[in-house]
Amino acid sequence: MKVTVIGTGYVGLVTGTCLAESGNTVACVDTDPRKIEMLKKGIVPIYEPGLKEVMDRNVAQGRLTFTTDLYSVMDDSEVLMIAVGTPPGEDGSADLSYVLAVAESIGKRLTSYKVIVNKSTVPIGSGDRVREAIKKHTKVEFDVVSNPEFLKEGDAVNDFMKPDRIVIGVSSSRAEELMKRLYAPFHRTGHRVVTMDVRSAEMTKYAANAMLATKITFMNEIANLCEECGADINHVRFGIGSDKRIGPHFLFAGIGYGGSCFPKDVSALIRIAHQYHMNLKILDAVDEVNHKQRTRLVEKVVKRFGEDLTGLKFGIWGLSFKPRTDDMREAPSIYVIEMLKERGAELHVYDPQAMENARPIFGDKAHFHDDYYSLLKDADALLICTEWQEFREPDFVRIKSLLKRPIIFDGRNLFEPPHMREIGFEYFGIGRN
Repeated sequence: MKVTVIGTGYVGLVTGTCLAESGNTVACVDTDPRKIEMLKKGIVPIYEPGLKEVMDRNVAQGRLTFTTDLYSVMDDSEVLMIAVGTPPGEDGSADLSYVLAVAESIGKRLTSYKVIVNKSTVPIGSGDRVREAIKKHTKVEFDVVSNPEFLKEGDAVNDFMKPDRIVIGVSSSRAEELMKRLYAPFHRTGHRVVTMDVRSAEMTKYAANAMLATKITFMNEIANLCEECGADINHVRFGIGSDKRIGPHFLFAGIGYGGSCFPKDVSALIRIAHQYHMNLKILDAVDEVNHKQRTRLVEKVVKRFGEDLTGLKFGIWGLSFKPRTDDMREAPSIYVIEMLKERGAELHVYDPQAMENARPIFGDKAHFHDDYYSLLKDADALLICTEWQEFREPDFVRIKSLLKRPIIFDGRNLFEPPHMREIGFEYFGIGRN
């Protein structure tokens, strides 16, 4: 099939590349000429394991192209996928201006039947708004489909190629058959295609992310309680995760969730409820608790060293909101560094992938290092904000020799408290006794 993907951000680029990998001819469109030139040169603007290799292969085989000219490619396409950003507005609601601008452009050019797919995360009822924006400019028949993505940053290519489920919200059998044909290569081994109405598909995306955010936040609250009553959150995690009704995923305590999805989607769903004169009390609490959890590591530092941190140096491992990505959006490290800096601390930081994205955020508030040991020299403590694999088995003898004091504040519970005490560290985890 011939597909046009509009938007070459995280969702659009992964979607276009993986659809090309299954044999489709895909054109990825973006209004940013600099980004398109980078992609044409084989430069991937985001860090996502495995994406460049798949992209290079499909470009070489002629199945994947990049352009700034939507009209040069959309006429030949059967499916047009909208994958532009829906950033949060000041009130937390999703901004649909980019989606609707694309819809207007499609309507002005539409000359034959197309399926227009919303891949962007959009509020309930957005399919109707996209339909109206297109209908203003054309009498040609078309269908609007909701096909939300469920991609984990750091494992997005695998998630797309081997999906748990493919959700398709449709209002016509013609669109349903076309979408099932498009996704046929991805569910031959039993993976499910779930079809429903458009509004239910739009809600499914928000509900899924809100549920996962709730699991994380629940565990963080239990972890904080564990610290007070002398329990260990890791033992609790294993204990409840073995229950099949709960499962082992998204039960890791830490310093809060971040990224481009959970914070934005929880806020957006709360705002959607307000439009219908409802309050989602559980999600209000999730949002509030997550904001507070981001301060948890700083609270531990202040309890150990005092409110005034002037003259103290701290090394920080990990900046991205999670491992295997360079995404700094809503990363807990941002809040940790801001709060420590406000108290006068000197901060030295390292991340395997997010350094370039972090520099404009922190500016001169932090000193950036090329390796994660050099920043520890004469530091008063080490703080861990992201659970990168390379941090899991470090050289503790070397760490101890570099630090001024053998103190670790571990926001991701990478190490075992008894072992850390045994080798001479003061160790502060989340929910660990």
